[in-house]
Formats: sequence, structure tokens, C-alpha cells
Amino acid sequence: MFYLKIRTLHIAILLISSIVFLSASKVFSQKTDTIVHINGDVLTGELKKMVYGVITWKMDGMGTISVEEVKVKTMSSKKMFEIKMNNGFIYFGSFDTSGIAREVNIIFTNGRQRVRVADIVEIYPIKKNFWMRSSGNFSLGANYSKSSKVGTISFSGNLNSRKKKTLFKLSWDDNNTFQGDTLSASKSDVSLAWQRLIKGKWSFETSIGASQNSELGTKLRLNLNPIGIYDIVYNNWNRLFLGGGLSFSRETQYDDSGISNDIAGIVGVVWKVYRYKRPKVWVDADVSYIPYLTNWGRNRVVINLNPKVGIINNDFKIGVKYYYNFDSKPSGDALSKSDYGITLELTYSFH
Repeated sequence: MFYLKIRTLHIAILLISSIVFLSASKVFSQKTDTIVHINGDVLTGELKKMVYGVITWKMDGMGTISVEEVKVKTMSSKKMFEIKMNNGFIYFGSFDTSGIAREVNIIFTNGRQRVRVADIVEIYPIKKNFWMRSSGNFSLGANYSKSSKVGTISFSGNLNSRKKKTLFKLSWDDNNTFQGDTLSASKSDVSLAWQRLIKGKWSFETSIGASQNSELGTKLRLNLNPIGIYDIVYNNWNRLFLGGGLSFSRETQYDDSGISNDIAGIVGVVWKVYRYKRPKVWVDADVSYIPYLTNWGRNRVVINLNPKVGIINNDFKIGVKYYYNFDSKPSGDALSKSDYGITLELTYSFH
């Protein structure tokens, strides 16, 4: 079983490495976008995106660099972008410089709108090519104790693809604990989500997923989660939003209790933080509370915390991943009502 898991992990790593290689292939385009720095310097290159107050900017010779939003006086680009403001409003257009410091003109089909640069929270290019619409990251982590001969290997990541007002997300998280040459515990999650901006700060998301947790006795859980999302705070350094909806699940346990079909509520809060002062720091945190409606008295809690520090530009990061799962009514074969883990991991991000 140990060797099978290792072989599966090697295959997965090779597959993901191939995807990264393809996505990182050079796409030749004219770098005619410009940024006017607050000190008067003019940078010519290609505007890739902006998120959490940092513009990803590609230049000939220097490669891809990060430009902090607070350093931008104005900018221009003839390409089409999806531009999200801090009040939730979405523009679809290009950029033109303005004669006023820290302001920029957004050009669209039937006119233009001058906005404050500080009010822009997201910029994503509108492109037909799938890979150019995509972004994501891949993380590999490991821990080992010689005295106990207990080791943990984790492999996680996500792939995002954007279209107008729409986001597709594929995410996975696989944690395996080995003692000697034996797999002693495993926890795996994978989900595919579709998210659509409705109006202002409201969005709707539907996700399908599968999970397994040997510590809590869950052999396989399939779920369908339709939820509503509301942005409480969204600015150039953090995003805090709430989500609430229903969870339809089908569970198979390790014991002989059979298959159960349940409906539960789901309430969650997500906080994403980015600090662009050196050292650059990212923090992703989320908490979900899942009270069961068809199995009254059963409650589950899911907590994830993932702080990271940039080590090579913004492409590579090193950080710690912590998770905590609680189930008030696990199966009879469960070793505990709770499961938690912490792993040191290296992350690569693209686009």
C-alpha cells in the first residue's frame, strides 16, 4: 500500500509538472502597455493582472515584476480587461492615462469613466486562450520525525479559469501520514466550483466535491454545495467574505453502516490577506460550520489556515498549512471526533 501511494504521488507530480511547463511557455505579444510611476518614470511592458494591490507586470529584459498599486500614478493599455471596483461594480474595457494623479480612464464601448486607482481591487485580462485565462498554484509539503519514524507528505493546489463575471475553480488537497513503510492515516479533498458575480458584492457558487478521512471514519463523501457569497471587505490588501447555503452529501463509512444521504446547512467565512511590504506575506484562512438537517444533532467544523512568505519574486513561496476537522457523530470505526495536521510546504504560483 505504501509503495502504491508513493507511485501515485510520483505520477501526480509528473502530470502537474507537465501542466506547469505548458502554462509557463512563452506567449509572444507586443508589450505596449504603460505605467506612469508616482516618481514620473514610465514603464513599458504587458499588464498581466492586478489582485490585492499588486500589479503583475511583464517587461523585456527584466521579466515579470510586481508593481504596488500605491506606486501607480496612472496607466494605459489597449487590451480588454475585467475590472472590479471596491464597491463591487464591474467594468469591461481598456485603460487610458488621465491628467490627474492616481486616477485612470476606463474606456468601454459607449464611453469612458475616470476612476481612482486606489478603488480598483481586481484586473484580469479578457482572453480567448484557455491557459492565458488560467492561474493557480501547486504546493508540496513534508514533515518527518526520526524518533517516531512518522512522516507526512501533502500535495495540494488549485487551478482557476476566468470568463466575464465567471470563475471556474478546481482545487485538491491530499495528506498522507506514514509510520515506517505503512500508511497510517490519510485525508483527501477535491472540488470543482463554478462562481458567478450576481450584482455588487453578491456572488453565487455551486461546487461538487469528494473527500476521505480515515481518522474520522469517512471512506468517501460526495457533496453538492450551492451557496451565496457576500463580500464584507474587499480592498487592495485583503478580502473578507461570508458564504451560506446547503450541502447535499452521500457518505460511505469504513464500518458496515452502509451509505447515508444527508442534507445540511453550511455557513462559512473566508479571509485572504496580502502584505506587499517586504517580506511579502500571504494568509488564507477559512472556517466552515455544517449543521445536519436530516441527521439532527450532527455538526461538522472545518478550519484551514495557510500563511506563506515570498522567497523568489512572487512565484515561489514557503509557508505552513494547518487544518482542523471536527465531526460530532463520526462512524463507529472512527479513531477520533477530530483530526488536525500541520505541514511545512513549498508553493509555486503561475499567472
